[in-house]
Amino acid sequence: MTAPVVSASIDTGVVLTRRPGRWIDGFDPEDTAFWQAEGRGIARRNLGWSIFAEFLGFIVWQLWSIVVVLLPSAGFAFTSAETFWLISLPSLVGATLRFPYTFMVPRFGGRNWTIVSALLLLIPSVLLAVAVGDPQTPFWMMLVIAALAGFGGGNFASSMANITYFFPQHEKGWALGLNAAGGNLGTSVAQFLVPVVVSLTAGIGLGLPLAGWMWVPFILVAAWGAWRYMDNLSSAKADFAGSAAALREGHLWLLALLYIGTFGSFIGFSSVFPKLIADQFPEFSSLHIGTAAVSLAFLGALVGSLFRPFGGRLADRFGGARVTIGAFAVMALGAFGILGVLALGSFWLFLLGFLVLFAATGIGNGSTYRMIPIVFTARAVARKEADAAAVARRAAAALGLISGIGAYGGFLVPQVLNASQLATGGYQGAFIGFGIGYVVLLVVTLLVYGVPRSFLDGRRI
Repeated sequence: MTAPVVSASIDTGVVLTRRPGRWIDGFDPEDTAFWQAEGRGIARRNLGWSIFAEFLGFIVWQLWSIVVVLLPSAGFAFTSAETFWLISLPSLVGATLRFPYTFMVPRFGGRNWTIVSALLLLIPSVLLAVAVGDPQTPFWMMLVIAALAGFGGGNFASSMANITYFFPQHEKGWALGLNAAGGNLGTSVAQFLVPVVVSLTAGIGLGLPLAGWMWVPFILVAAWGAWRYMDNLSSAKADFAGSAAALREGHLWLLALLYIGTFGSFIGFSSVFPKLIADQFPEFSSLHIGTAAVSLAFLGALVGSLFRPFGGRLADRFGGARVTIGAFAVMALGAFGILGVLALGSFWLFLLGFLVLFAATGIGNGSTYRMIPIVFTARAVARKEADAAAVARRAAAALGLISGIGAYGGFLVPQVLNASQLATGGYQGAFIGFGIGYVVLLVVTLLVYGVPRSFLDGRRI
């Protein structure tokens, strides 16, 4: 059995003990000298592989968003309502898995769980590849495989939980922002590459099954990279008490509602955008460049992902509530604008309206997420709580819980659109509902967080 290796960083009081299985004892990112000498290098190495694994998780999670619009050409004849279920079920399962996934890192180790969670992505990827190769595959089986894609949605929670242990407080926001943005980009990459690869290989008898097979080598590389280069920190501890305390805080549920409006809208519209284009403007569903087919739907998720970091930066400068209010205002205008564009029948205005909506959801994601620790700190000050460590644990737990609850928007948005189509034959009713909902969330944000309140220590968040 390999003996533990003990090392001391030069000019620091931190002593690291490396045990078999790449376990590290004594890692302390808050020790400035240790962080400069050794800690930052370890943290960045783990962050890089975490981003790659989470990026693939988002790809698998959102694969069905683009696969469903390619099913008719592969010989499948599902109804519109059935395709909405194939789109939305991965989000429902992924959102639910975020809660147990949060506690997997303290239980098994960040490196170990990254290996396991990456390898789990092989199941929905391979099954999708097999299922779409046979037009006789029944809908119920396709639904089960789509549900298994929810493994990719759970990856976000464990990845974020793991990275938070590696970085000091003053760099957590930067690291978690990179981790989240890297994952979100997976949706855009899947929606761009899948139609290209499928169209280029259709002539040689491959086609749609490659939508699943093409990610298998990358998943194996991610699992190998986690095994070879990532670490488990013994300092990562499950905080069930912090989670329980956060759940008892009423503002957790209110902030979760706001996050459903921002992140939930982002992931929901990202997953359904390819289908909306195919339904409303079938001639623009695929643009052909030579023999390659390109779907412009990838632009929505791309814009939303790229604008997310700006939401956090704007919140730091102007206040999270003000930026979130502005985001909901633009989202409401975007929803009502799309309603008008549907009547005009202009694809380019439709695309522009959605890109504005996606940009606002991205900014709202960043600003709402930034509000969470500030609200919990203000509540603690207002109640005159002296235990700063307990407050920090409660706020950290709230971040994980709210990210899970917000992901349910990925299920709600497609199902609202589905209900509108079933009831009226169109999507106009859904966009009226979205617009009204964003106005309501704007008013709630303004009344609770946009003006000084005594229960928030007289602060404007």
